Amino acid sequence: MNMNLDTLMEYLPLLLPLIVAELALFVWALVHVLTHKTYKHGNRVLWLIVVIVMMNFVGPILYFILGKEDE
Repeated sequence: MNMNLDTLMEYLPLLLPLIVAELALFVWALVHVLTHKTYKHGNRVLWLIVVIVMMNFVGPILYFILGKEDE
């Protein structure tokens, strides 16, 4: 177990910016879905499911590419 902790601590400086970016993108997409009424494709429920279920980079990026209506 100690070896796993050492490995995690070794990679933490590389993982931390990715974790922060992923969470920021998730929150930004979630707020945008909840505050806008129109979407290119689908509806609010569909995009909430996509953003939440695919919480990693995929869901929010899909929303901003396919779902976000241009203003």
